[in-house]
Amino acid sequence: MATDTAQASESPIHAGAFASPIIDLRQYTLYPGTRDEFINLFDGQFVETQEACDMRLIGQFRDLGDPNKFVWMRGFDDMPSRARALNAFYLHSEAWARYGEKARSSMIDSTDALMLKPVSEERGFRLHDPALRPALESPPPCGLIVVTLYYLPDRPEPDFFEFFFNAVEPLQARAGARSFGLFTREYSANNFPRLPLRENEHVVVSFAALDSIDAYHRYLTAIGHDGGWRSDVYPDLVRRLYGRPQVLRLSPTSRSLLRP
Repeated sequence: MATDTAQASESPIHAGAFASPIIDLRQYTLYPGTRDEFINLFDGQFVETQEACDMRLIGQFRDLGDPNKFVWMRGFDDMPSRARALNAFYLHSEAWARYGEKARSSMIDSTDALMLKPVSEERGFRLHDPALRPALESPPPCGLIVVTLYYLPDRPEPDFFEFFFNAVEPLQARAGARSFGLFTREYSANNFPRLPLRENEHVVVSFAALDSIDAYHRYLTAIGHDGGWRSDVYPDLVRRLYGRPQVLRLSPTSRSLLRP
């Protein structure tokens, strides 16, 4: 346990400044065999150029559950700055004018997107200065980020978060997951409609870190064998949801600020 704590304190997800009150979580479906080329283009051409338009590039990931999925997040200070930043990048930047069509040519679908906000500042991301972002040729980091999307029948109420904090997270932590972010939907209207969002869903999104895919499998075994989880907590959780949780197992690219 001491080792896990030390690793967590040294990780970029547990250090630095509060990273953004508004976050876009985007999942792209790419044509088969194009993901690595797309990541090279994205990490090479769309990181600093978006940040120059006053966005924070939080994380870029390979979805280990789907070889054709690329997942990424960017952050904004508030809704007005989101509109300004997206207009600046997509309508006026040289990077998008030059490489946008090449990026779009790899995409089957780019509309799977949610606008999120942390449930509190303490539950948001804390990241190192983007100036410390690794170079494009750096090796990808080890470890895994697990994103779980909990869909609800209506907007989450305080009792859901009380249950999640007091019942769900402690058992997940005991099984080996290091939680570091909890978000819900930002219900403001999409102020850049050229990029559609999923606006008719109610969702709570948790982020956890594990050291490897093997550690994730050990986590699944441990929580599956936990009697309290099996008999009480998980059935109570599912009862509160609209359908079963969606789990994304994400491997950060070499330039992702968000990493285990």
